[in-house]
Amino acid sequence: MVTKKKLPIGIEFFQDFKTENYYYVDKTGLIRDLINTRGSVNLFTRPRRFGKTLNMDMLKTFFEIDTDPSLFDGLEISKDTAFCKQHLGKYPVISISLKDVEGDDFQTAYDTLGILVSEEAGRFSFLLESDKLIPAEKKKLNRLIEGDFEKAAYLHNSLRLLTQLLCKHYETPVIALIDEYDVPLDKAHQNGYYPKMTALIRSLFSQALKTNKSLYFAVITGCLRIARESIFTGLNHFKVLSVSDPECAEYFGFTDDEVRKMLEYYGVEKSFANIKEWYNGYHFGHTDVYCPWDVINQCDKLRIKSGAKMEPHWENSSSNAIIQDLIENATEATKAEIEALISGESVEKLLIPELTYTDLDSQDTEIRQSYLWSVLFAAGYLTDIGETSTGLHRLVIPNKEVLGIYEKKINSWFKVKVTNNTETWQKFCTAVETGDAGIVESVFNEFLAESLSIRDTFVRKDMKENYYHGILLGLLKAEGKWIVKSNAESGNGYTDIMLTIPAENAGCVIEMKYAENGAFDSACKEAMRQIEDLGYTAALKQEGIGTIHKYGIACYKKRCRVMYENESCGITICKEYV
Repeated sequence: MVTKKKLPIGIEFFQDFKTENYYYVDKTGLIRDLINTRGSVNLFTRPRRFGKTLNMDMLKTFFEIDTDPSLFDGLEISKDTAFCKQHLGKYPVISISLKDVEGDDFQTAYDTLGILVSEEAGRFSFLLESDKLIPAEKKKLNRLIEGDFEKAAYLHNSLRLLTQLLCKHYETPVIALIDEYDVPLDKAHQNGYYPKMTALIRSLFSQALKTNKSLYFAVITGCLRIARESIFTGLNHFKVLSVSDPECAEYFGFTDDEVRKMLEYYGVEKSFANIKEWYNGYHFGHTDVYCPWDVINQCDKLRIKSGAKMEPHWENSSSNAIIQDLIENATEATKAEIEALISGESVEKLLIPELTYTDLDSQDTEIRQSYLWSVLFAAGYLTDIGETSTGLHRLVIPNKEVLGIYEKKINSWFKVKVTNNTETWQKFCTAVETGDAGIVESVFNEFLAESLSIRDTFVRKDMKENYYHGILLGLLKAEGKWIVKSNAESGNGYTDIMLTIPAENAGCVIEMKYAENGAFDSACKEAMRQIEDLGYTAALKQEGIGTIHKYGIACYKKRCRVMYENESCGITICKEYV
């Protein structure tokens, strides 16, 4: 049996793919395209987990002096022998990642950045023995290595100094790679020292990247393009390659062919359609791509267990707080737009290419939300499917995983909103517990009137049902004293919601349906028939539950209808409650 290569979950160092036998999706074409089309400073903006860090290490590994050329054997770039002869292993490279530069206060973040610069300077400690550097230059380098940044100017000038010393020693200009440049700004914004961090990063970049004869070129990555006047002041030949630009689009994320080949390699190609539905849908330039973090993680699940259920992976790599902000502060117009998005429709928005984090702090809700749409797009929560004749961009939710993020945030917001209305909330819970279907329906309709709904569009029926299922599930779990299960196995299938009320020796079986075009009665009857035909009450009966309430609930937009039957006494209620 041939041993398959390991899946590269969380692998950020390029050399590990060869030395540790990991599966590699070949993105080395980026090296050639970058050299052929580069500016002096090149900014790639992409959402998190789309391969920025790995690509940066690939660049470092390729260009850095004394690199191991065999690491690129068999890869696309190796076919261009003339290019490799000219550039492979020919440059000194400075490479730092700012992803861990954070702290509750500015001094902590400042010290963390100092440590990173000191570690990078330490890689070049051999320069202390160089006969091409004078004693004063070696003294300055030693200060960097020792992390002596008591004077702010030492840190501000640190990267420029490293480029100058390396260029002088090798007599070759330096390549600078700066990964996740906007993370310190995001953390500073969250912790209240944004102006100080902005000034530090601006000075660091300005000195290292502006009119620096020792610099060949620089590559910077991040999620957002921070406004030029805030960070990239005065940089000449500054080139931005955002998610909207077609250039180099295929090198961040996986294409259809790359995903198919990976799934075929691991023998799980039958899951391609599900992978596509869950993790595809991003449009970078003219290229459709998948989130690589999702594909790799899910492929690993499928490799271990054929038919493993699809799971969110990208979602769990961040708090996704920006969606919560959008929902909690939504105007009525914005609510309607969110409803359109979760229904599979598009919204038309003017995208703001350059932002500052302070833009998101505007006291004007409409202004703040206009910036939020641009951030949601840049961060991967929306994707652009085309531009209108008026210059607006048609934005959609890219895939099923991201749709789930919106739904969870909506449900969380909705649950808090509803349960804060204590009197009405208690009335609802009592009605569920006692089988008062009329009250259940009337109060749930009150709740839905305040919620965000899903429209009757081309989104699949089961996805619409799942949306309302999630809303009701969150409300029932909020009660706290009940045992609530979702998609619980019982009888010959899985009921949507099953709950047990220990204090009353009672239980509920709830089946949710989406009433297409407002056909409430037929949807409710279908739900009740499913409960009966598939024996969904069996699990509760086995537990010795004395009273079993059966609810068939149909939802459409912001309305619901409830059918009810009490298993204990065989009474069936099928009334319309308006």
